[in-house]
Amino acid sequence: MILRVLLLLTLFPLSAVSAPLPIPDQGPALRIQGSNTIGAALGPALVKGLMEQQGLQGVHAEPAEGANEQRVIGKTRQGKTLTIEVDAHGSSTGFAALHKASADLAASSRPIKDSELVDLEPLGDLKSPEAEQVIAIDGLAIILNPRNPLNTLNTEQLAQIFNGEISTWEALGGIGGAIHLYARDDRSGTYDTFKDLVLSRRGKPLAASAKRFESSEQLSDAVSQDPQGIGFIGLPYVRQAKAVAIVDGDSQPMLPLNSLIATEDYPLSRRLFFYLPPTSHNPWAKALVDFTQSSKGQAIVAANGFIAQRVQAISVEPRPSMPEDYQAIAREAQRLTVNFRFEEGSASLDNKARQDVQRVVAYIKGHGKLDKQVTLVGFGDIKNDPQRAALLSKLRAMAVRRELVKSGVVLRDIRGFGAQMPVAANTADEGRIKNRRVEVWVY
Repeated sequence: MILRVLLLLTLFPLSAVSAPLPIPDQGPALRIQGSNTIGAALGPALVKGLMEQQGLQGVHAEPAEGANEQRVIGKTRQGKTLTIEVDAHGSSTGFAALHKASADLAASSRPIKDSELVDLEPLGDLKSPEAEQVIAIDGLAIILNPRNPLNTLNTEQLAQIFNGEISTWEALGGIGGAIHLYARDDRSGTYDTFKDLVLSRRGKPLAASAKRFESSEQLSDAVSQDPQGIGFIGLPYVRQAKAVAIVDGDSQPMLPLNSLIATEDYPLSRRLFFYLPPTSHNPWAKALVDFTQSSKGQAIVAANGFIAQRVQAISVEPRPSMPEDYQAIAREAQRLTVNFRFEEGSASLDNKARQDVQRVVAYIKGHGKLDKQVTLVGFGDIKNDPQRAALLSKLRAMAVRRELVKSGVVLRDIRGFGAQMPVAANTADEGRIKNRRVEVWVY
């Protein structure tokens, strides 16, 4: 299972589940299908939390008929049994199940595709803020033997290494001869994440020579004992191995730090989603989404090793590679561990950003920073027009300002840095989306 660094939560409380939910006379109360990353452990844990909040007793999960399928079962005080089904066969299967009406809620470790949006149009707009719910952030570390002198690798090199195209450490400027590959097994969400973020984006399969592991601990220990070894792992399993900094495109090298994963700047991070059809009339589906976004739900996210959506203030060390004005901000202020991101080619907040507005406002109010103690810093992707990137970076910061002003926040300043300081490659849509961001700094 993927474990990705634990962050405890101080969320602005979203709608909580309070009124008792109806108990169906027959069949499951809720059917969830989709991502194995979510469905293997996190999904059932969230379902258990909701059922216990509803007062059900003896709540437990048990295997269902097929592989990667579970039933979570509980009883009412009157002895009536309630069942929720969680099937985890991959993100695409969740959307297919919504289309066939064999699921009420889709779990996905990637955003919904345009083709899936079209197929599911009769169910409403699955990209609407109510339908598309970011429930957690996911991240991986690349690990080496502690004696390996290399400290940085880029995502293109990672794809070539794990595909077998780069087969010696000397080809990377290191020493040690042949590279020994260590990977999780095909059933692992860790492997799914690495495949999605590194291999599949470059059309490369994992080399057949990779030694596969069911256990994260065993994989990490094997790499730490092999001077020629390299592997990928959930962050808490780095153990005695050495994590390297990752570069994507023109980004700075980034170590897998909690703060960089929370802001999604770290290249090997991604969002996990629930998709709730707007036409849904299943009260358990809506209740689970609300519970997941609540403080109790996000605590379960963190307890399962994912990154909960918490807002913290962190100090950033000014570097010579930063613009002078940005260094000045970093010397005086602290950055919040949340980035606002935007829809393609626009200054419209994406759905996670809409939820993050509430979290940021709660932090600002809770720390007494409503009056001219907040600066917004916008960035864009370069494409073919640096001037357009500079304009959009400022417009995006102004879009965030509009949302904060509604809650009584008086800003100190708004800055736009255009396409400077990219955090990802601008050669692919995923990278450009990461680069279109607004940072929040507090004094």
